[in-house]
Amino acid sequence: MSQLTIKSLLFLFLGFSCIQGFAQDTTTKDIPVIWDLATCLDYAKQNNIQLKTLRLTTESAKQDELQSKSALLPNLSGSASQSFNHYNLNTNGSTNAINYSGAYGLASSWTLYKGGYLKTDIKQKDLAVQSANFTVLSTENDITLAITQAYLSILLDKESIVYNQDLVKTSTAQLGQTQHLFEVGTAAKKDVAQFQAQLAGDHYNLITAQNAERQDKITLKQLLQLPATHDFDIIKPDTVISDQSIPALQTVQQYALQNRPEIKNAELGVRIAALDVDKAKSGYLPTLTLGAGVGTSYANDPTYNAFKQFDNNFYQQGGLTLSVPIFTNRINKTNVAKAKIQAIQSDLALENTKTTLALTTEKAYITAQNSQSQLVSAIEQLKYNTEVYRIATQELKIGVFNIVSFYQQRNLYVQAMQSYIQAKYNAALAARIYAFYLGTPIKL
Repeated sequence: MSQLTIKSLLFLFLGFSCIQGFAQDTTTKDIPVIWDLATCLDYAKQNNIQLKTLRLTTESAKQDELQSKSALLPNLSGSASQSFNHYNLNTNGSTNAINYSGAYGLASSWTLYKGGYLKTDIKQKDLAVQSANFTVLSTENDITLAITQAYLSILLDKESIVYNQDLVKTSTAQLGQTQHLFEVGTAAKKDVAQFQAQLAGDHYNLITAQNAERQDKITLKQLLQLPATHDFDIIKPDTVISDQSIPALQTVQQYALQNRPEIKNAELGVRIAALDVDKAKSGYLPTLTLGAGVGTSYANDPTYNAFKQFDNNFYQQGGLTLSVPIFTNRINKTNVAKAKIQAIQSDLALENTKTTLALTTEKAYITAQNSQSQLVSAIEQLKYNTEVYRIATQELKIGVFNIVSFYQQRNLYVQAMQSYIQAKYNAALAARIYAFYLGTPIKL
């Protein structure tokens, strides 16, 4: 049976790079065999490699923030040197001597003012940490939708398998009845051949549905990044049809534009770019640095021992250094201009993110509405075609049937059942995706 609608949605949300292999650090014995949707989502949030990588990126951003804060503090460095010199005391080289000396010191510098660059950098690094966290949340949302679609695809496959198994049983019984009628002379040989062809087609559809389930399980296994050798199955809920009304589009859009992590991240991008402009402008301002140092030295002078020299040669120094940029070969002007361009790009990125999200929620709204309408129509269609097919089947049992009419009614029933199963899972998926933009957790 065709599953293009739900699978097209699946591959739409699989357009990110989370499928990069299987987790190698989890033993098979610690992994569940039977999964429900909540278990799938929790497991993916903890073990997905892309999410782990993004969390490490967040930790790296935190280290950058700590380093920017440390730039407000003075530094301290130590130095030590020791030298030895060998030389001859007279011209004939009969006497050799070794001269040695040493120097030791501590130095410190403290940037008191840098045009506001240091404090601005701290603010920017703090925003970078927040941005990294929102990136994690945004990726979690993408993975949640992808897993939900894969999970529902498997449920659709399972229901298709059960339905096709029933068709095989029914076709087997109908073939037996027709063979009996042929034996007593009330059915033609071609009627038997037609039912044999029908049974073969039902077997083919059953195998196709079973293969689809295996393929969709592989997709879910990749999203969960389970070991390739791990066999698993999912729990089928009592129902997947959502009986909740579809929220108004304006309500969902307003919530999404205020709370979705991709919007928050884009807004942070604007603020980060504005701070880049401030940092670039600080290049025009002077820098004031406080420097200090202490040190001492000694040499193998026969008139003074080393300890006395350490005392005599001990020095302390301190001072302020003011650096004023006068001509920087257009470096500062270029940095400011590029920072302003980046700020404009960030504004455009925010507007594009808002537009994209608004259109995405509108598409989800339309899809949810259409899916519910299609489900209602599919239920009605199945109801009437099931009754007509039931009557045709009874006529077959008593030998009063027209083979052309029977096949026509059977095909209509099969098509109605396929449309119903597809519409049911499309409606379930569309309703949950749309509600997800309103902050509603996905549940089955």
